[in-house]
Amino acid sequence: MSSVGLSSIDVVWSLLAGCFLAALCVHQISRTYETSRLHILFQDLIRYGKTKQNLKRDDWLRVFDVPKRCFWHFYAVSVCWNGFLLALNLNLTFQHQSPPSWLTGIVDILTGVPSTDSHAPQLSTLLVQLLLWVHSLRRLLECLCVSVFSDGAMHLVQYVFGLGYYIILGLTALCSDHVAKGTGSLLSQLDCFHVAGVGLFIGASLLQHQSLVLLARLRTGKSGAVETLAHREPKGGWFELVSCPHYFSELLIYISLTLVFRCLSLTWWLVVLYVLFNQALAAQLCHELYISKYESYPRNRKAFIPFVF
Repeated sequence: MSSVGLSSIDVVWSLLAGCFLAALCVHQISRTYETSRLHILFQDLIRYGKTKQNLKRDDWLRVFDVPKRCFWHFYAVSVCWNGFLLALNLNLTFQHQSPPSWLTGIVDILTGVPSTDSHAPQLSTLLVQLLLWVHSLRRLLECLCVSVFSDGAMHLVQYVFGLGYYIILGLTALCSDHVAKGTGSLLSQLDCFHVAGVGLFIGASLLQHQSLVLLARLRTGKSGAVETLAHREPKGGWFELVSCPHYFSELLIYISLTLVFRCLSLTWWLVVLYVLFNQALAAQLCHELYISKYESYPRNRKAFIPFVF
């Protein structure tokens, strides 16, 4: 892992991971205060979609609702922004065109490490940027062409955070560049970490896509036409192991990117820690809903990570 001290970007991801860990803990201990106004405000902030629909909220709180179907906005921003950063890095690698000064200035501030004029190609960074862009494009297409959204909502704070999330993530990939320095040509830098990372990325992406297809089929008929917007018990695939395999696969995708960075980037490990707590909270909320709504739902099934949590 990278050496000493926490950079500004490390502090950002540490705070985000800490906030979601705290939210998960608070949720677990606040169930005895379900009628308090503070509990309702907290639940309104952490829930979205189906886990929010039965929350007894005051009407004024609904002013901050944003339709959950707007999830595609996040991935559209990511495709554009991370595609732009990838193009800049490709120009730096193959055309030796320096990135704009405003971008290097931001990265310098976030890392605390002055940028250099070296144009040595960095396979790890390019691969992470490419995989991140592919992931965003796939999720965008799934939101637009596969998923069937109900009238569920998310909080305005969640929406604003989601819009900025992939911008920060793209910058984080650049901030991790200095700990994954390679020498020689791109092909000569290829090693088992890159192969394992890409392999895990492909497997996790297929798992996530399969899970999202199964969720969509709960609302469509054999012809593919939408028959209902009601929530039904998910079955098949990895839903037989955990309540939310699509969240588990998201964690695996980020672990795969850590492998591509040869497990050397402390910053990216902090990103994985954030994703772990963020997806664990979302999975726990879904898991509780399934148990309360479906009498036949297996009580021994885990919410997020098979056989663990």
